[in-house]
Amino acid sequence: MAQNIYDNPDFFAGYSRLPRQVDGLDGAPEWPAIRRLLPDPSDKRVADLGCGFGWASRWFRERGAASVLGLDLSQNMIARAKADTNDSAIDYRIADLDTLDLPAAAFDLVYSALTFHYVQDFARLVRTIHTALTPGGDLVFTIEHPIYMAAAHPRWTADEDGRKTWPVNGYAREGERRTDWFAKGVLKHHRTLATTINTLIGAGFALQRMEEFAPTPDQIAENPNLAEELERPMMLLVSARKA
Repeated sequence: MAQNIYDNPDFFAGYSRLPRQVDGLDGAPEWPAIRRLLPDPSDKRVADLGCGFGWASRWFRERGAASVLGLDLSQNMIARAKADTNDSAIDYRIADLDTLDLPAAAFDLVYSALTFHYVQDFARLVRTIHTALTPGGDLVFTIEHPIYMAAAHPRWTADEDGRKTWPVNGYAREGERRTDWFAKGVLKHHRTLATTINTLIGAGFALQRMEEFAPTPDQIAENPNLAEELERPMMLLVSARKA
């Protein structure tokens, strides 16, 4: 079973104060880039894996999705999503993505935001998603960029000009990585960029688009703290399609 850090009271309290949880999708600077990867959700059956508070699940329905299945390991997340949603076409359930089973050809779109790096057996999950999609169905997901995850341990240092640098730590060594973020010992699973993409290809997906998110000048002008995200890629955005 995956680590359920989101039901840790200290972690959940800190996580709930993040701008992307207070302001929803508008608080996520990568959201405009994600939207460009998403197909029109009209009349589609959508699975939202790692749905959190349900922001994306509700967005899909507002854009005409026929139904949304929102899955998350955290009881806290699912409880909050249900409390904030009044839509019988959205079904929220507790599920562990490491052991997930989904019915065959049940979805037209599978979406996931910043969740797959918590999954140990990524290959199994990708095969499950491929089976669950209809022919021509789409998988769109975001993860912590593998370089960012490797560079986050140790934390940034400063160069001779005082600029932040992130030494990459064992990028080629895949496996468990632990960090202290709102709580000690948060468990993630590092995979190289090649492993991530080749796992999709091996499961039968055709890569449609890949983006290494960086904030725009307008975003940096509005929030100068985002400028450090130009120093190394923080997020990987991927769109793939079942042939």
